[in-house]
Amino acid sequence: MSQAQDSNRERDHFSRRDFLEGGRVIAGAAALGLFAGGCESLPRSKPAPSDDLGAIPQKVLGRTGVKVSILGLGTACMGEGPQDVKECASVFSEAIDRGITYVDTARIYGDAETALGQVLKTRRDKVFLVTKAMVDTREDAEKSVETSFRELGVEHVDLLHLHATGDRDLDRVLAPGGVWDYLNKLKEQGKARFIGITGHNRPEKFLRVLATGQVDVMMVAMNFVDRHVYGFEDKVRPEALKHGTGVMAMKVFGGIRGGFAMNRQRRPSQMDAAFHRVAISYALGLEGVTGIVVGVHDADELRQTIRNVVSSTPLSPVELAALDVHGKRIAVEWGPRFGPVV
Repeated sequence: MSQAQDSNRERDHFSRRDFLEGGRVIAGAAALGLFAGGCESLPRSKPAPSDDLGAIPQKVLGRTGVKVSILGLGTACMGEGPQDVKECASVFSEAIDRGITYVDTARIYGDAETALGQVLKTRRDKVFLVTKAMVDTREDAEKSVETSFRELGVEHVDLLHLHATGDRDLDRVLAPGGVWDYLNKLKEQGKARFIGITGHNRPEKFLRVLATGQVDVMMVAMNFVDRHVYGFEDKVRPEALKHGTGVMAMKVFGGIRGGFAMNRQRRPSQMDAAFHRVAISYALGLEGVTGIVVGVHDADELRQTIRNVVSSTPLSPVELAALDVHGKRIAVEWGPRFGPVV
């Protein structure tokens, strides 16, 4: 065995041993305070000895048939943060240059669409572009989408989501001539290749939209703690798989400590940093999940996230069982931070 292989084996053994024995660490972190989710600030790391972080794998995104990177770039952290448009554009550009093809943004993410629009002038063909409309009426949907297209500088997006589905008035959204009909119309016109739904709470509402058979992609909060709070993994994911709906996981580290109101501040994730890598392995190991969408605050966080994803490995049954025990206990502390469960 080479010295490098021996070193990797030692490091792997150390991190797995820490995981199995580390419930005390994460429980202590959770006890520091409740949180409401959002953008997570990753721990700083030393620069890599090489600029080559490794190739980001790609998988097919459900029934879309499109291969995308298993790491998606979330743009809310920078778009809503104190960074200016120029800095945002620089980090977004690097993410694409390093192999991230799935780029997620939204009308409500501050300057994110504006910054991304600058990047897309030269990189549109390298991006599976995703944006969202957080609306209940068709009129508001039309305004939101028109503004997004203008800021992004595009004539079509690859995926257009109904944003925060758990908080939407589905009677209005799904009514004839409503928001959902409008999204389908945009798909027919080629302005949105695919349509989908996103959200953090009220999983039963997602089942109602999935029942239309028209949801191409779903992005929901999934991590080993919230599985025992909102339960998208067990309540909604199986139904999505029946329809061939592509699934992306978000809030894999639980969100920013302090909640959505803290998005303009740089704060750590609620989940202890020692468990970030295992959280990535958990989410990527869920059947039917194509990838994870993670927001970053700067280029260093971007690079560290890529390293963690590229180096992630499947969890064993023993590790999954231990993680489930930790998740159940911590779920009591975290509670329904994203809003009502039902």
